[in-house]
Amino acid sequence: MGYGRLGPDPSEPGGSSSNQAEQGTSSLTSSPRRRKKILFLSILSLILIIASAVSAALLIGLRTRASGQSGQPIRRKPTQAISKTCSRTLYPALCVDSLLDFPGSTSATEQDLVHISVNMTLQHFSRALYMSTTTLAYVQMDPRARSAFDDCLELLDDSVDALTRSLLTVAPGEGMVGTVAGGGGGSVQDVMTWLSTALTNQDTCTEGFEGVGGTVRDQMAEKLKDLSELVSNCLAIYSASGGDDFSGVPIQNRRRLLEEVSEEEEEEEFPRWLGGKERKLLQIPAAAIQADIVVSKDGNGTVKTIAEAIKKVPEHSSRRTIIYVRAGRYEENNLKVGRKKQNVMFIGDGKGRTIISGGKSVFDNLTTFHTASFAATGAGFIARDMTFENWAGPAKHQAVALRVGADHAVVYRCNIIGYQDTLYVHSNRQFFRECDIYGTVDFIFGNAAVVFQNCSIYARKPMALQKNTITAQNRKDPNQNTGISIHACRILATSDLQASKGSFPTYLGRPWKLYSRTVYLLSYMGDHIHPRGWLEWNTTFALDTLYYGEYMNFGPGGAVGQRVKWPGYRVITSTVEASKFTVAQFIYGSSWLPSTGVAFLAGLSV
Repeated sequence: MGYGRLGPDPSEPGGSSSNQAEQGTSSLTSSPRRRKKILFLSILSLILIIASAVSAALLIGLRTRASGQSGQPIRRKPTQAISKTCSRTLYPALCVDSLLDFPGSTSATEQDLVHISVNMTLQHFSRALYMSTTTLAYVQMDPRARSAFDDCLELLDDSVDALTRSLLTVAPGEGMVGTVAGGGGGSVQDVMTWLSTALTNQDTCTEGFEGVGGTVRDQMAEKLKDLSELVSNCLAIYSASGGDDFSGVPIQNRRRLLEEVSEEEEEEEFPRWLGGKERKLLQIPAAAIQADIVVSKDGNGTVKTIAEAIKKVPEHSSRRTIIYVRAGRYEENNLKVGRKKQNVMFIGDGKGRTIISGGKSVFDNLTTFHTASFAATGAGFIARDMTFENWAGPAKHQAVALRVGADHAVVYRCNIIGYQDTLYVHSNRQFFRECDIYGTVDFIFGNAAVVFQNCSIYARKPMALQKNTITAQNRKDPNQNTGISIHACRILATSDLQASKGSFPTYLGRPWKLYSRTVYLLSYMGDHIHPRGWLEWNTTFALDTLYYGEYMNFGPGGAVGQRVKWPGYRVITSTVEASKFTVAQFIYGSSWLPSTGVAFLAGLSV
């Protein structure tokens, strides 16, 4: 489907999602700042490769001394531990070969192989980032290829960070769960999230080159070889060793841990990952908040533009940085709160008053990932009382208004307005509360673990012959802890669609990837929803591996009698199963949401 997501348009047979945009050539001479960034990424990647190799050497030394096998050559035949470990993966042959290539693996226990698999995968990602930045950064590319290449550098860098934190968490001596000095972080849920994100990042990187010709795509394919499979194996190995599974999808030989929700949590207004300070910040009027940075177009604030405000945010800060954006329309190009800009909170003057807008689309020779009017990947991102908009229009196809890849992200009382691909919930754990989301085709899409609660989701009138699809979830791997949960929301039609809803059917979702997972819980559905409920992506693709569920929805579109009969679709009748997709169990929000101050319901109901 255009750039970044290929597939059929939900329209009449033979319909096309987008026309091929023209691809000119551009020398794109790198700026000094860009050259510095590329050099820094290269050096950082090399340091990580060396560091993980040193970690491996230490592990080898410990195992060799313990076993008395010093000086013996590495055997190519897998040990029992390797064979058993790799039997749990989707790519066992690659798993065996890659582990045998890693020093110390033949004397490792199954528990050691958890650490070794993460370490080995980190080395491969670090090497790919290093080789990409040193050999391709200065190659001439057309704008479309450059967009995909830039995406890959960013995503590889983010994956190296996620894998590094995972490695620190599962390192020998730290155990499978616990807090790790130096920022590793973690719990079982954290590692599952970080590994799932690394796999999603790799998919996004690879997909960005679909439709791109020339040698750059081939060279990148060689450098990215096996990365998706390696991180998939890593995720499977970790999951089998004790990783949590709250999927609700039957997977053989998987451990399930159902977190009990206390009565106290059920009655909370805000999840626990939000501290008292953030709770207050989300409740009190914007004018009463002491902001660190004030953005005002008239010059009466700290800065005039949002881009300037983002530049002023310190990197890797554990302290909350508050940016108050006064009323006005801010038309700035591809604003982004990057991974190093952590704990940033944007506060506006209200929906429709503080507006961040843009008009980029795939017709501008960009990847879908690159079209976002606003993007956030820094952990702890919060946005409140503002509008994110992409005005490119339905004819421009993929055009993202808001992209979120930040872990522990909260979007509260915001409008998110577009047509196709309005909201990109890309990765990590996210929570949306009391938001209004507008779109047509696949307008909530991505592979985060995300819960929407008390939101209004509006289907708009699409182009002629198109069908509306609210969600397109792209979970690729059965071990990823990701999916879209829509809980206690309102599924509505805009007035123009309502007037012609008979000509434009609206579906709850369609499967972008093999293990697509979406649920609707206790939500109102208008009469614009097609009685079948869900739409195929391409004939029979993913119909037996997806997980689509509905639990006690109501309204004229909520009747399930004529729903699809796919193997992967189910009408959920068990509260235990439905509860797996709540804030408390799906995004473990009771541990991080309370600190942000946003209202939330931990379980199914009060």
